[in-house]
Amino acid sequence: MPGFSPTEAVLLVVLMAVVTYMPRVIPVLVLSRRKLPEPVERWLSYVPVAVLAALLTPVLIAPEGTVDLAVTTNPAFWVSIPVLVIALFTRNLFATVFFGMIMIALLRYFLT
Repeated sequence: MPGFSPTEAVLLVVLMAVVTYMPRVIPVLVLSRRKLPEPVERWLSYVPVAVLAALLTPVLIAPEGTVDLAVTTNPAFWVSIPVLVIALFTRNLFATVFFGMIMIALLRYFLT
């Protein structure tokens, strides 16, 4: 496969940036001037939570591709439970992250 000339490489990067950027910008430009109906806004408010759950669940429950709930091989799952409780009660991102870091460090220290 032949290489790209510098001009082609720059053009390719610019076009890839446009293709990546446009799906993000178009909805913002179109929807920023409109008031969405309340049910739509309420439904959209759950999207970040759903995306976060979809990203975290496989990593926490099956980090190596198979379900693993053992404390020794998957400490992140067990740390996530008290961290979730801290997050729900404090609603403080710093406290939640700090507590999670301390918990995973302690668990790994005592397990090894």
